[in-house]
Amino acid sequence: MTTLTKKVKVSGVGIHSGLPINMVIKPSSRSGIFFKRTDIKNSGLIPATFDNVGETTMRNTTIGCKNAAHVQTIEHLMATLFVLGIDSTVIEIDGPETPIMDGSAFEFFNTLKESVNKKTKMKKIIVKKTVIAKRNELVKYMPFWKRIKTTILNHTIWRRGNGYVKLSPNADGLLIDATLVYNDKIIGTQSYSCLLDGSKKSVDNFVKNISKARTFGKYSEWDYLKAHGMARGANEKNVIALNAQGDGTMNKLYYKDEFVRHKIIDAIGDMFTSSGFIYGHLESYKGSHALNNLVLRKLFSDKSNYEIV
Repeated sequence: MTTLTKKVKVSGVGIHSGLPINMVIKPSSRSGIFFKRTDIKNSGLIPATFDNVGETTMRNTTIGCKNAAHVQTIEHLMATLFVLGIDSTVIEIDGPETPIMDGSAFEFFNTLKESVNKKTKMKKIIVKKTVIAKRNELVKYMPFWKRIKTTILNHTIWRRGNGYVKLSPNADGLLIDATLVYNDKIIGTQSYSCLLDGSKKSVDNFVKNISKARTFGKYSEWDYLKAHGMARGANEKNVIALNAQGDGTMNKLYYKDEFVRHKIIDAIGDMFTSSGFIYGHLESYKGSHALNNLVLRKLFSDKSNYEIV
């Protein structure tokens, strides 16, 4: 179990709420990642686990109950904790979502990297059998999807109707192969792969080639999204803004294929809701937070699918 040497304070704005958010990431003596809402009286600990993930329809991962104590957009912080090997912490937060920072995992990593109290290796979750989550299964397995109506947000989700996420055995660590397919010319079809095995080499690769990749969206959609309670904290400092034509961006890219590299961050963060180091091959084709969560639910639905060591 690895925690922090000291508490670390992080402040910023929530990308959806637009609210100022303050977090204190604290050392812990218990195993697991937990959030605690300090703005809600008598809020208990909210475990950051796959079976506590609520709605994922706002292009993020939310834990807890949406109508009670919950925390949105945990995936970038979760990815950072995983790469740093931190599997024990309590995160006090005074709002409904983690701060978006610059839209990537880079600022979280730089803030936390000097405060890691390395003790033991994270528990391994060895994938023994292949499991696959398909886009057309979401309504069956995740009931909240039945409530989705035809909004601009849902249009962007449903257009990737043949997407899937697959987990299969891999002895070398967490291998992620991600592919994005968008109609927007600036994105088009992009693929990227990375291997996370806990080594310094894989951490350095994450920092250099993945950590700075930011979330993205169409600039032309921002007014609509903000009017419907989303993206109220989005700006050109924390989101890659695609122009109306879809052939360019309003701000400079860090990588030509930054869009798919950001999906790698999302996948890492979502996989860490397993509460361990998944040794497996994650193949994501037109993937999403919902599919990442569903593939974990399928994995853990049968003990013959995995082994914990």
